[in-house]
Amino acid sequence: MNALQSALGLSSLAFAWPWLLAALPLPWLARRGLPPRRSAEAALRVPYGARLHGIAAARRTAGGGARLAALWLAWALLCVAAARPQQLGVPLAPPQQGRDLMLAVDLSGSMGEEDMELGGRVVDRLTAAKAVIADFLERRAGDRVGLLVFGERAHLLTPLTADRATVQAQLQATAVGLAGRATAIGDAIGLAVKRLREQRAGQRVLILLTDGVNTAGLLTPDKAAAIAADEDVRVHTIAFGGEGGGLSLFGFQLPFGGEEIDEATLQRIAERTGGRFFRARDTASLAGIYAEIDRLEPIARPGQTVRPRIERYPWPLGAAIVCGLFAVAAGRRRR
Repeated sequence: MNALQSALGLSSLAFAWPWLLAALPLPWLARRGLPPRRSAEAALRVPYGARLHGIAAARRTAGGGARLAALWLAWALLCVAAARPQQLGVPLAPPQQGRDLMLAVDLSGSMGEEDMELGGRVVDRLTAAKAVIADFLERRAGDRVGLLVFGERAHLLTPLTADRATVQAQLQATAVGLAGRATAIGDAIGLAVKRLREQRAGQRVLILLTDGVNTAGLLTPDKAAAIAADEDVRVHTIAFGGEGGGLSLFGFQLPFGGEEIDEATLQRIAERTGGRFFRARDTASLAGIYAEIDRLEPIARPGQTVRPRIERYPWPLGAAIVCGLFAVAAGRRRR
């Protein structure tokens, strides 16, 4: 039987509602249990009644056998169709599941420095960071991404989600100073760890972008890094900023010595948590850093292979309709 099913390509055929096959003998049971439509007594007695009965029986046997068989076959096929035969399709791999990434973006006052170039024009640091991060998000299909911003305080804008379009929309809606003018790097790491600790170990990643020094918050960066390491959260730190935008005079930028970036602290955070430290002085180098992080944090967890169930009930249903039409045509020919 299995060899026959394999030869016919039906080895994976099954019924969703097999109990409906119990309806197959219903017509036979009805014919046996219900009284006849006509009385068995002859309505008219004639001397040659036996001959007429023989001729009628011969005609019923000659033309009614095929019609009766077609009706039984139609009923059987209807029962099979009602039981919903299904066949397993070709194995499919759903979109791969990736890592849980949390993005932390600095919105402190220094992110408003106009010392970056984007598309041939001078822009502030936050505008340049938004463009690069948006491109990075486009490549993270399969990841769950969350977004938090920090200044004087850290705020979660988007929890971990596979809806990257929402993350991009929330990122584009941010502005310099939205979370305060100071910089709370430690609190940003602490909030990210809190959101990532419930996720699967080994897949928790924080990418922190800042252009300043920790000047606010309850947690120091070193204490926050220790907490992240204990919770198995890998932190990649990006020090972002040029030489400071300064004042604009007759179309020229005059730098006036902006706030230094605490590169040493960012390096310690990355080393303590198993991440990487990067320094970006322009938009091109920032884009290269996010491309490098894209390679460091690949899509790592393939999704479980599934086999879709293909409904095959149209086949027996169509055959039942054909058999029914044949039975109707056979009945008309007999009349």
